[in-house]
Amino acid sequence: QVNGAREQVQTCRLSLNDSLERDVRTFLVDEAELHTYDDLTKVNPLTPTIVLKCLQARYGARVFYTRAGCTLVALNPFQPVLDLYSLDVMHKYHAAAQPQDLKPHIFIVAEEAYRNVRGQVEPVNQSLVVSGESGAGKTWTSRCLMKYYATVASQDTVERIERRVLDSNPIMEAFGNARTVRNGNSSRFGKYIQLQLNSSQLLVGASVQTYLLEKTRVAFQAANERNFHIFYQMMKGATEKQRQEWGMQEDQTFAWLPNAEKTLEEDFFQETVEAMASLGIDVDKRAQIFRLLAGILQLGNVRFRPPACSLRKAAALLRVSPDELEERLSVQRLHAGRQGALLKPCSAGECAVRRDCLAKVIYAHLFEWLVTFINGSMCADDASWCTFIGLLDVYGFERFPLNSLEQLCINYANEKLQQHFVTLYLRAQQEEYVSEGMHWSIVRYRDNQDCLDLIEGSPSSIFSLLNEECRLNRASDAERLSKRLQTELSRSSSVSWDKFSTQPHFTVAHYAGDVTYHVHGMMEKNKDPVPPELLNLLQQSEVPLLQSLFAGSGTEGHGPRGPSKVTVVSKFKNSLESLMRILHSTTPHYTRCIKPNADCTPLSFKGEEVMSQLEACGLVETIHISAAGFSIRYRTRACLELLEAHRNRVRSAKAFCVQCCWRRYQRRQRAVRTQRATRIQAAVRAWLARREVRKWHRAASVIQTRWRSWRTWMDTLAKEELDGAEEKCEEEFRPMPPLSHAPREGHPAQPPSVGAPVAVCAWPLGLALACTPHLTLTFTATGFQRLASATAALKIPSRQGEYKVETNQFERGVASIRAQPRGSVKLHARRSPLHYAHTYPGHHHDGVAGFNQILLEQT
Repeated sequence: QVNGAREQVQTCRLSLNDSLERDVRTFLVDEAELHTYDDLTKVNPLTPTIVLKCLQARYGARVFYTRAGCTLVALNPFQPVLDLYSLDVMHKYHAAAQPQDLKPHIFIVAEEAYRNVRGQVEPVNQSLVVSGESGAGKTWTSRCLMKYYATVASQDTVERIERRVLDSNPIMEAFGNARTVRNGNSSRFGKYIQLQLNSSQLLVGASVQTYLLEKTRVAFQAANERNFHIFYQMMKGATEKQRQEWGMQEDQTFAWLPNAEKTLEEDFFQETVEAMASLGIDVDKRAQIFRLLAGILQLGNVRFRPPACSLRKAAALLRVSPDELEERLSVQRLHAGRQGALLKPCSAGECAVRRDCLAKVIYAHLFEWLVTFINGSMCADDASWCTFIGLLDVYGFERFPLNSLEQLCINYANEKLQQHFVTLYLRAQQEEYVSEGMHWSIVRYRDNQDCLDLIEGSPSSIFSLLNEECRLNRASDAERLSKRLQTELSRSSSVSWDKFSTQPHFTVAHYAGDVTYHVHGMMEKNKDPVPPELLNLLQQSEVPLLQSLFAGSGTEGHGPRGPSKVTVVSKFKNSLESLMRILHSTTPHYTRCIKPNADCTPLSFKGEEVMSQLEACGLVETIHISAAGFSIRYRTRACLELLEAHRNRVRSAKAFCVQCCWRRYQRRQRAVRTQRATRIQAAVRAWLARREVRKWHRAASVIQTRWRSWRTWMDTLAKEELDGAEEKCEEEFRPMPPLSHAPREGHPAQPPSVGAPVAVCAWPLGLALACTPHLTLTFTATGFQRLASATAALKIPSRQGEYKVETNQFERGVASIRAQPRGSVKLHARRSPLHYAHTYPGHHHDGVAGFNQILLEQT
């Protein structure tokens, strides 16, 4: 009875507490208004149930983004919402004075990172970490972020870079994404995209770093899963001519293309081809790429029994000898030391393994070549960019019915990212509160350091034991590896084994849940061996691209003493550590993508599945720390507002003082530069003037020298002419005959007897023509032009037979006006005769005509 009474009292207390809790919740939170809470730190009371209901209410109201302290929560709607990511929305968030005042959006995270680069004196690199389960929407979120930066951080001169950055997405998704049971467009590789910005924060280039491509999917696909998108794009989008070139009939089926009837949004072949062309992959390279992909599909149909039609098709597409291909796939070459090589026929299973290995290595090398080509087409020079915004898009946490080495590496990467978030925010934020003297009780959260020590720790961990077994020169044994793991790692609380299971396995307690990994086949995947005879065969291919992919890789995976020490786990761990170093050196911004339901149904919200994701990523603890850390502001809001206003005034005054000093310094420097430039210009102009004056002096000296030489020469000629002028005039001068008397009356008129014409030398033309019309005029003109000019200047009318004008230019040599005969008139001409070209002989009132107008001197 006493026990029954106690139970009744306890039941009453629980019912009273429940009713009181309901009343408090009703008083504090109105569930009808939960969809209006755009920041989960404002929810009160802050419990996982209230957070879940708030997210469900907002999802029902078609609001897919919610703030959660330092993190943005993104719910996948599983349907296109195009008006949410339009260009107008991008410009709205980019132009906002305070983007935090707008509705929560992925563009707020992007703009905050972009302004952190622009608003600092010393720019700090930024990183956008997008995390979540497979199918939560990480790939779509990454697309939106890249589109945002390509829009707001570009200009006309770099439009080519913007286009190439965006065109890299469809290619990477076509060759690296596939359909899984949890996601229709699941990333089967990790990528970290660096958007490179110059000093003006403009996008000038980008680079892509990839991590652990799941190449096993080429030859193996689980139930309800598909191969990589590119193979289905080729099957559904190729033309008839392309099918003939690739040897792919329309009704042909391929063993490595399951679920081909399911059409996805990503099955767009033409979009991938256009993106490849935009990035600079020419027609010939594209033809070679698709030829290799078609050859991989034909390898999947090879069954190593006659008729080997698929094998010959694959050999024809790969441009190798069919007989050699069949021999390399069915015969194993064993190295026996100095005795040489031994040939061992392979069983059907071993032939299939070698065939799968050949297909996987071709696809992996082709994917690496594409990444290298994309980086070369859009990566900027080191001198042209100074900072970057990194975008991390990795495969989400995975838990399948059958999990192997790929899922272990993928979940290990998610563990590292979760630890980065825990270390950087949850732990560091609370330590900062304690150091500042706040009354703080530590908020407990799930620290996954034990899980990381189990996977990567030393001296004993899963990776170390796996590598050690792979490096031993002995056959792989899954049972032995499982026993070693159980023996050496049993003390860890993060690993367990099912005693009733007959398969070698181990179960790891991850932050997102327990995952069971099967050991069988894990060692072969970690070794990743490639027979050297297959590599040599690929090097002999007539496809230039295939030759370049395997140039110098004849000993890949083998060292001088056997298998190489580098394993898949080692390479992935080193690359992931390099990524974590980059993340620690940048300012991170977190976006948590949540998957509302496992069936990918539009606008369907499953509370249990969402709650498990919230607990796994520690979102409730994050909200609690963010809300409790600023409790003083909620209690004394007015007094913090005053401090903030005072701080803004002080900062404005200091900024104004700095600006004044800076502008004064700039003006002084500008004045000094102007003065220096003026002095330099004056010196240069003076030097140019002096050089020009020296040129003029030299030219004047040359002219003077030539003129004086010419004057001396002319004076000499005149002196020689004057010396013999008198004798010449005596010989040539003859007196003029008298005029005949007029006829007497009664006698007929008779013509006057006129003697021979009298030669008049160097007389003034006007006087000569006035004396008699019957004369022979002789004058001197040097050169044809002067002769023609003098003749034209006379303008003598044509009177046939009365007088004749002749020249003695070519008969008597050079004459001069200075050497005049005796009894003639001396003509002093100060100007050229052309100045008097308008005068001519004739009768005037003053009795002077022609050259008589010139001042004459009678000797």
